[in-house]
Amino acid sequence: MPGRVNRSDQQSKPYVILISADGFRYDLADKFHAENLIRLRNSGVEADYLQSVFPSLTFPNHYSIATGEYAAHNGIIDNNFYDPRSMRTYNMGNKKEVEDSSWYHGTPLWVLAEKQGMLSACFYWVGAESAIAGWRPTYYYTFNTRISMEDRIQDTRNWLLLPKEKRPHLITFYISDVDHQEHLHGINSKETRDAVAFVDRSVALLVKTIDSLHLDVNYIFVSDHGMVDIDSVHTLSLPKSLDTSHFVILNSLALVHLYARDSAAIMPAYQILKDSAKGYDAYLPDNLPTSWHDGKKDDRYRLNGDILLVARPPQVFKLGNRSLPVATHGFDPSTEVMHASFYAWGPAFKKNLKIRGFENVHIYPLIADILSLSITEPIDGRLEVLQPIRTGP
Repeated sequence: MPGRVNRSDQQSKPYVILISADGFRYDLADKFHAENLIRLRNSGVEADYLQSVFPSLTFPNHYSIATGEYAAHNGIIDNNFYDPRSMRTYNMGNKKEVEDSSWYHGTPLWVLAEKQGMLSACFYWVGAESAIAGWRPTYYYTFNTRISMEDRIQDTRNWLLLPKEKRPHLITFYISDVDHQEHLHGINSKETRDAVAFVDRSVALLVKTIDSLHLDVNYIFVSDHGMVDIDSVHTLSLPKSLDTSHFVILNSLALVHLYARDSAAIMPAYQILKDSAKGYDAYLPDNLPTSWHDGKKDDRYRLNGDILLVARPPQVFKLGNRSLPVATHGFDPSTEVMHASFYAWGPAFKKNLKIRGFENVHIYPLIADILSLSITEPIDGRLEVLQPIRTGP
């Protein structure tokens, strides 16, 4: 945004580049011999896995990483969902809704930084295209696939070559290729292998390019979720005895949200769905697993619906005539194939350290701590979870 500068006391702070490789399952670096990522993680910190928030989908998890809050707390509860109060639908493919700040709650890291006089930049991230609480990153791009990786890396370098007062200290960097190829071709395909190799080369080039500037840069490499090949033969459908006219229904393959037009329809429908459940679980807001942090008490903005159906992998719901991918995600995040990746390296991190898996909401306080930003409102992430991976006292 024009006119912004780093406050004088922020200009000596370190830098964080948060890299997300969409769909980069916890085991892909080893499975496909991503030699650069393996080398970089060995120079710093590697987690056994990074656990997504529920649901294990792209938009909820990127925004939870950015806010340190579970999806039901920050408002982005699915890639696509309905708001019964406004009768509007959030859809990740709808540019108007994606840019509407009324959907987004919590304080994303770039907003936290900007409010405290530290400039930020987003080379794509969920929420970064919206003026959340009136704030956008100082530098950002609207998501598109037309900018080459080489140009993205050069633009990132150029940001860090700016004078100190104009230089971003927090940079997000998103790469979609692995997720895209997994959906189209499956987790074990040559195309997915090639996409992993592309991410591996891209991260290595980014690091080589940025490290040549001799700045105090720390890198965090994450993914948002895992992936599993689906059973496209034995797909799930809604029972024929269910009167769907009583509901607004949204389906994200692994999930079905049912929003009742009349509350009297909820319990009869739930009983039908529960009695018919095979390959999926049916939940009311009161009986969702507490580990998902998604139940009635957590659903602050009443966006989850009145009944939630969750498929058991590898089965998915096929409602209508939609075409199916070869692989997908969105299932219970504790399922191993939904586990994501976490690596970190740079001067802020210990070396040659392997840690147990953890939930991705804890990344927020880690980054805030590295940048000495004050967290100004309650979040779900806790600094003590990742404090042991930091250098220094």
